[in-house]
Amino acid sequence: MSTIALFGSRFVVLAGRRGGAWREAAERLGGPAYPELAAHVIGEGGLVDPEGAWPAAYEVDDDGAVLVRPDGHVAWRSRGGSADPGGVLRAAMDGILGRRAGAAGDVPPLDAATDLRFTAHDFALESGRVLPEMTLAFETYGRLAPDGANAILVTHGFTGSQRAAGAPSAENPGGGWWHNLIGPGRAIDTGRYFVVASNMLGSSYGSTGPGSVDPATGKPYGPDFPDITLGDIVRAQRLMLDSLGVRHLVAVAGQSYGGFQGFQWAISYPDFMDGIVATVTAPRGGGGEESVQALLAQLGADPRWNGGRHYEHGGMPETMTALRMDTLRRYGTGEILASSIPDPAAREARMREMAARWASQFDPNSLVTLRRAMVRFDARPDLAKIRARVLYVLSRSDVLFPPSIAPEVMAGLERAGVKAQYAEIDSDFGHLAANADAGKWAPALRAFLDGLGS
Repeated sequence: MSTIALFGSRFVVLAGRRGGAWREAAERLGGPAYPELAAHVIGEGGLVDPEGAWPAAYEVDDDGAVLVRPDGHVAWRSRGGSADPGGVLRAAMDGILGRRAGAAGDVPPLDAATDLRFTAHDFALESGRVLPEMTLAFETYGRLAPDGANAILVTHGFTGSQRAAGAPSAENPGGGWWHNLIGPGRAIDTGRYFVVASNMLGSSYGSTGPGSVDPATGKPYGPDFPDITLGDIVRAQRLMLDSLGVRHLVAVAGQSYGGFQGFQWAISYPDFMDGIVATVTAPRGGGGEESVQALLAQLGADPRWNGGRHYEHGGMPETMTALRMDTLRRYGTGEILASSIPDPAAREARMREMAARWASQFDPNSLVTLRRAMVRFDARPDLAKIRARVLYVLSRSDVLFPPSIAPEVMAGLERAGVKAQYAEIDSDFGHLAANADAGKWAPALRAFLDGLGS
């Protein structure tokens, strides 16, 4: 549905039948501050819904609202009401428009979740399958330049989220996964760059994935979610960036699985960015199909897995918590916590708390979907397509991507004619060193970004 016929080239807040507060907030925000914004309540004026299908179509309640772009794509949604609809809409509009918030022009606090959404319809996957609706959850920090060319896309790891920046808070005890690198005056300076942090397609933090409702059945896709590739993941991100007005990226920067995305971005869209920062990663996935089968066997040992249809059985918190505990140990979380929690028993309890929190949020089917995409990823045959500069960063103590792989990776980039440089983080914090020991490589990151385009 296009909203242009009703409102012209404007963003429209569509509120449910009981969503008058959203309309009132949008009307207050409209005008000089947000001339791009209009509002409408379903059931009034030109938009009617006699069959009551609107809430299900937009995945909201009757007191919820969606923010629709002029092209009909959903940019943001609130499934229900809000105690501060004006503040929520203001943050959404500022994130979408890439500008400073409020009359005073202050940047929204980095520790405030913006909960932005981009939705496209009939998204064709490389497999030939089509997702009727494809949504990406994302956050933004900083301000988009008028030419749309000062953006940096930051991409998260295997089980991460779009929460890349912001200090630890009650809502997000760990803080953003790169909070020591992103912010005013930091290496990724939000006073200079417009930073977009996207949740991956297939993940569990608001983007379309196995836990999303399949329109054909009205139930979660579960194990029926189609196979995706790294190419699908970055193409979805490209559509989202286009909708924000991003015309060129300074860089794509990410760690682990986010590094896979960086390499894929440089291959799929070689002229769209000046550089990539690939941290604790490699230009190919590992583990092979046997690692997918091993994961399925671990999940299948829990009777509530139910062939992947665990949703009707209350999930699998114990199994997922155990899997996460193993991951935290391998990633170096214990070493990071040791400075603030010297008692081993207390440290173990804190890690278990972290694992349980993650287990309550992450769909085990997303683990399978993303692992399948990972083991099939291999950028090495296409490295010659890369035109961006590359900063390749590993951690001395990382057991997943040890520094011993660096010579082969750098040699492959050199043979492909890619201008690349290598940095090693001298850290005891393993796979998490990029943020935990940010000060040890932030100067190299800042210098790399400063040198792009020159």
